[in-house]
Amino acid sequence: MTRQQAVNAFRWTALAEAVSYLVLLGIAMPLKYIWQMPMAVKITGSIHGGLFVLFCVTLWLAMQKAAWSLGRAAMLFIASLLPLVPFWLDRRVKSWAEGAA
Repeated sequence: MTRQQAVNAFRWTALAEAVSYLVLLGIAMPLKYIWQMPMAVKITGSIHGGLFVLFCVTLWLAMQKAAWSLGRAAMLFIASLLPLVPFWLDRRVKSWAEGAA
């Protein structure tokens, strides 16, 4: 796997994880707590959890292949915990994949 492939895999995983997080918070949680449909959280939560593990793996791979600093990786990890921030950072990560900085 090349540097660009590792960073692109991370980008796509980060975006998928961010979408699953928004679905969990914006759709599944209201279904559970307003309309008493806990299965929505079980299903969405499981998908989100799997994507989060994959996010961590691809972050580690990108960090290794692209020689990212621990600080950069920590910033990206923390960003994944905040809704919408991964979408904002995607352009920057894309420039890192292309070799700028």
